[in-house]
Amino acid sequence: MIELMIAMVLVAAVIIGLNTFVFAMSELWGRGRDYRLFDQHARALTRFLEQELRTAALPPRVARDVAAIEAREVEVDFGRREDLLVFGLREGSRILQWPERPLPDVWAALEVINGEGLVLHWQSALEEDFAVDPPRQLVLSPLVSAMSFEYFEGAFGQWEIEERLRTGDEGELETPGRIRLTFTYREQEIQTIVPLTIFGEGLPPF
Repeated sequence: MIELMIAMVLVAAVIIGLNTFVFAMSELWGRGRDYRLFDQHARALTRFLEQELRTAALPPRVARDVAAIEAREVEVDFGRREDLLVFGLREGSRILQWPERPLPDVWAALEVINGEGLVLHWQSALEEDFAVDPPRQLVLSPLVSAMSFEYFEGAFGQWEIEERLRTGDEGELETPGRIRLTFTYREQEIQTIVPLTIFGEGLPPF
């Protein structure tokens, strides 16, 4: 009887140990899964932005001597103006939700809004109330907590990071060569870089 009781105690201890191990591994796997999904989200959005900006800037979407990406002050809401990175999408984008048929000649701007994430302001120049109505807003990612701008300094051969768009000597906004996105999820943080392709000066006149 004593031997049986000892055996039962040992078996119970083994089962408890196995359960503890399984639950611990499940918790670690769950945390790892969250981070993998977070990492995939950050990289997928970065690739999407890089593709959209490259499509916007390169021929045949735009002439070689025209820049479809530039820093500009825009009115993103009634009475609210911000210095943002603006770009043109001649053929629109697959992610834009239109109430009717999609229109071409879309201008868009990127902004990180506290509590919302990375927001895309967009509007077609062919809309009847283009000059009156504020642009639509689309949250690209609620996990983007910051966006900084990188300018290449040829004299030093390195990139300088600015929290806001840089202003030149004559007060004009300077277009960066890259943007850096900071994604935040719980205690995790990921930074990615989106290069910009720029030609000439001024957005297409649409």
